[in-house]
Amino acid sequence: MSNSSETSARSVMVIYGTRPEAIKVAPVIKALENDTKLRPIVVVTAQHREMLDQVNEVFDIAPDVDLNLMAHGQTLNAIAGNVITKIDMVLEKHRPDAILVQGDTTTVMGAAIAAFNREIPVVHLEAGLRSGDINSPFPEEANRKIVSQIARVHLAPTMISRSNLLADGVPDENIHVIGNTVIDALHWAVERPSKNSIPGLADFEKDERRVLLVTAHRRENLGENMVNIGKAMRHLALKYPDLLIVWPAHKNPKVRASIAPQIEDLDNVVPIEPVDYGEFSHLIAKSDIVLTDSGGIQEEAPSLGKPVLVLRENTERPEAVDAGTVKLIGTDMERIIAEVSRLLDDKKAYREMANAANPYGDGHSAGRSVDIMNELLSTTQKQ
Repeated sequence: MSNSSETSARSVMVIYGTRPEAIKVAPVIKALENDTKLRPIVVVTAQHREMLDQVNEVFDIAPDVDLNLMAHGQTLNAIAGNVITKIDMVLEKHRPDAILVQGDTTTVMGAAIAAFNREIPVVHLEAGLRSGDINSPFPEEANRKIVSQIARVHLAPTMISRSNLLADGVPDENIHVIGNTVIDALHWAVERPSKNSIPGLADFEKDERRVLLVTAHRRENLGENMVNIGKAMRHLALKYPDLLIVWPAHKNPKVRASIAPQIEDLDNVVPIEPVDYGEFSHLIAKSDIVLTDSGGIQEEAPSLGKPVLVLRENTERPEAVDAGTVKLIGTDMERIIAEVSRLLDDKKAYREMANAANPYGDGHSAGRSVDIMNELLSTTQKQ
């Protein structure tokens, strides 16, 4: 949150709208709050209302501006138009010296365009991710390619991300490899004690069963793919009665309708409501295997030594695949069952994935990003 007493400090407007964005910008906001030369102006679009608020609460972040843009049934074009229009009004009022956006959501793309049109420098956190397929993930792959063309500073998490940006024609001097701030956030969260407040998992910390954590929500997996995931969960629960499967049920009713009917009669499958970031971090730490289509979890779980099986055919995070801690398995039911079974039955295969090196950083990426923004604004005029 901005500090009005620091009138001489340059302002960086941090704009985000979803839970994954909030997790990754939170360490940067905290670092900006502790900086003497910069101050954050925190703006949320609330693309994910409830889950966004949970993260802000965990990190004690109070937004300066809450646009609350989401409405039921909005199209992507409606969201994008709304973001550009409303962010433009906020930029006009606050006149920040730079904006920082993270990742690849519609909020990120719209905010970057609004700032670019006002000639306000755009700093892109987690720049350079590429799946190589413009339609997967959709619309994120297109969003991040658009932002890469208009950002002034590109904060890349890895050398592969840097190479992707160079291939897109981004000048080398505008790219900075800093690691991934999700590791900063994760370290912060797991160092704090669990509240043990997850309904249905009251004695979770004491449970001696092996745990399979399943998260699935991606737009491209809705429909038959999501049904396959539910069928695989059912088969695994019956095959391994001593396995506890935990499923944080996404708010999207299409996701719930595809999976819930297939697992509701099983005692060792526990559906839970989405939990706050702190509790979810402890959930990952307690799990033995993670089955997911999430992007962020591909970065978080390896840093805690957890094998990740990704329910996708491609990924914009190849570093963990190359390191051996993440494996792409798609959504074929038989393939899911086989890959999870392999890790449950083969201790050597499990150890090889669990002990692979984490390629995403050392937990100090937020401080590096603030240093780079200080350098940027030391050479630009105050707005």
